[in-house]
Amino acid sequence: MKKVVITYWVFTSLLSALMLFGAIPDIMSDPAAVAVFDHLGYPAYILPFIGVAKLLGVIALLVPGFPRVKEWAYAGFVIDLTGAMYSHIAVGDPSSGMVVFLIGYVLIAGSYIYHHKKKRMVSSADMTNHDSSKAMV
Repeated sequence: MKKVVITYWVFTSLLSALMLFGAIPDIMSDPAAVAVFDHLGYPAYILPFIGVAKLLGVIALLVPGFPRVKEWAYAGFVIDLTGAMYSHIAVGDPSSGMVVFLIGYVLIAGSYIYHHKKKRMVSSADMTNHDSSKAMV
């Protein structure tokens, strides 16, 4: 169980850092982020909205409980990454820049998979404890 929990936190921490490092410049409408959005053809006023959404997604992953909110956070990260990747492809950006997206997808998949493994292990441990307590009665 310890290996699953450690692996989950490695993936989730790296994913959170990736999303946080993207969220902060978006929220602050950093000139570099505005330039990227301009290059992609998006209006700059969307930047803070996307940044806050990423920040809320990171909080949802890190706060214990709220399983449905976590599912939405994972979905939101996939949608954000896919939209960004598609936008870069659509404007003809070089494929060498797609490595960041691949890393993002790996981190999302790893965190998501190990989140569910951890959840299954906890629920099966609860069931085992529940069954053993019945035997004692």
